[in-house]
Amino acid sequence: MGDLGRGQLVCLDDFEARARELLSQRAWIYFSSGAGDEDTLRENRNAFNRYWLKPRVLRDVSVRDTSTTVLGEKIDMPICISPTAVQCLAHPEGEIATCNAVADMKTVMMASALSSKSLEDIAATRPTCVKWQNIYIWYDRKITKDVIERAERAGFKAIVVTVDLPELGSRRNQIRMRGGRAQPSLSGLQLRNLQKYMLEYSGSEEETKHLVMSDNRSTWRDIAWLKTVTKLPIVLKGILTVEDAILAAEHGVSAILVSNHGARQLDSVPATIDVLSAIVAAVGDKMEVYIDGGVRTGTDVLKALALGARAVFIGRPVVYGLVCNGEEGVKSVLKILSEEFSRAMALTGCSRLSDISRDLVSGKSRWSKL
Repeated sequence: MGDLGRGQLVCLDDFEARARELLSQRAWIYFSSGAGDEDTLRENRNAFNRYWLKPRVLRDVSVRDTSTTVLGEKIDMPICISPTAVQCLAHPEGEIATCNAVADMKTVMMASALSSKSLEDIAATRPTCVKWQNIYIWYDRKITKDVIERAERAGFKAIVVTVDLPELGSRRNQIRMRGGRAQPSLSGLQLRNLQKYMLEYSGSEEETKHLVMSDNRSTWRDIAWLKTVTKLPIVLKGILTVEDAILAAEHGVSAILVSNHGARQLDSVPATIDVLSAIVAAVGDKMEVYIDGGVRTGTDVLKALALGARAVFIGRPVVYGLVCNGEEGVKSVLKILSEEFSRAMALTGCSRLSDISRDLVSGKSRWSKL
């Protein structure tokens, strides 16, 4: 698995520390940066510490079942993979290595719209792996429709729509690395899903607007339009409020991912764990609710499920696993997290996911009175 100084990589934070040593400064800043002063980036992690577990004892936990279903697909654990762009910056095999690891661990991979490998190549890697395709609502709706149709043909099981990126967040460390330019250029990036469209916009001042970001004119009408374009389940990624969760339910989406984009978009928004329970209370009987942002330990997973999430998704830890040891590194990250989660279940008296309930945690969100 590798080592960190004189010790083994035994937790997800170890992988992060080792990845920082191995990555170039530019790549490290790209993967690790948050928006603004990075208050929300820190809060995504720190907020989990406001919730305390209340273990029950003298329960038979000799056999534990961590399996569940997401959108009807059975998976071995409620720990899945968020879309993370340009993974070849972390390892030459990028998303291919991630897909192999996810398939071996029998969970779900959200493949980024901005992946280094094409969605077709990712799909062909392990056809039995449960894969969902991330998209944006691009300025050119033909691109959006085309990517969806490609995902359907390739066997993806759901469409994940990023809805929290009408403009690119102000990631100051990245701006400094770009010499003060607020927007990145696509030049030199391996964005295989968008390669054929990039030819159309190559050299244009509009390339970033058309291909990296969502259309800032998008509205809920576009979600209704997406439902006419595909029969696949639609997941909205980037919901942070009860109001938007209710609108998502009204528009008939199958699931939402409670997410602040890894704290890379708008600083000073709440940690995702702090808004989760209110969102679940509002729409949890109408759709599946997932969460990402700051999940690093098995107890984080347990707390998220206790507060109503059906599954958690992780992003940066997957990249750090890739950096450290490619496919095996990603698999190690998932194994560590799943083993920590199973152990936390045992130590709180839970033998199956249905045993995990709200009364397992104490503490509440600092946002609960707003």
